[in-house]
Amino acid sequence: MKNVLVTGIGGGVGQSILKAMADSGYGVVGVDSEALAAGLYAVPKAYLGHYANDERFVPRLLEICRAENCGLVFPGHDVELLPLARHRQRFLDAGVVPVVCSEDVVRTCDDKLATQVFLKAHGFPALETWTLRDCPDFRGPAVLKPQRGGARSRLTFLVRTPDEFAAARARVDPDNCVVQELVEGEEYTCGTVTFDRRCRGGIAMRRVLRNGDTYKAFVEHPSPLEPVVRAMAEALGPFGACNFQLRVKNGVPYVFEINARCSGTTAARALAGFNEPRMVADHLLRGIEPAFSIREIGILRYWQELVVPNGRIAELRDHGVLAGDGTRL
Repeated sequence: MKNVLVTGIGGGVGQSILKAMADSGYGVVGVDSEALAAGLYAVPKAYLGHYANDERFVPRLLEICRAENCGLVFPGHDVELLPLARHRQRFLDAGVVPVVCSEDVVRTCDDKLATQVFLKAHGFPALETWTLRDCPDFRGPAVLKPQRGGARSRLTFLVRTPDEFAAARARVDPDNCVVQELVEGEEYTCGTVTFDRRCRGGIAMRRVLRNGDTYKAFVEHPSPLEPVVRAMAEALGPFGACNFQLRVKNGVPYVFEINARCSGTTAARALAGFNEPRMVADHLLRGIEPAFSIREIGILRYWQELVVPNGRIAELRDHGVLAGDGTRL
């Protein structure tokens, strides 16, 4: 059976994929550009890679896939999505499937204004959103955030008054910032698995954030949000897993972000019976139709230390490859 390569395992998304793939029966290989990426020391085989903007990024991944008989590549970092989408055919020609959406889908999801344009065009509830340059005066309450890129609420500001708006706009990049109406209500993170514009399933989790990350999540099933996110996924047409983040006000779901990839809550959804990476791997590598059984649970996150001898860190830095001991994150 083919192995699976997971990139960006120094961050929450890559590590979440690793956790979801534990005990899946697939051999998991990890890669990251930083020798201190924790996930490198929690997989049977780890490699140092290159940053996504390095011309060696794709060749290095292909080299690892050949060496380790990998049939899939799961990206664990947003900045890797476009390079993988652009070079999708190179991977397919090598017998490897990159689990990445088309360039158009990646760009739509990465752009907060384009996301709302997409939602509105397909008849879904959309948030009023302007570029900062098109919104010189206070319209609030609102959220100022990066139009493209951005993660974990960095450079994101909630403004309720003209003074707060003025203070926030002085701290952001005027060429990469949107002003979006604030919808206050319960927040959800939802996952879907889609192939050929047919959503094979979805899950909704109410969540509580800390510093931009989900640290408490509560699975609600069946949820009235499930058919909504399924319809959104089929309109968008992602490849594999996709993450929809939204707030519900007066029973209406307002999506404020779509991630065209697995998310940092992938492992939490797997614990609830909706294991996106495994369903994707089973479908693409074994021809098994995605199947799941969701259970209603609460998930409370906590830190766990991973102890790594200094010699192993030096070995990885010196040689670029490390045979791990399978320590779990």
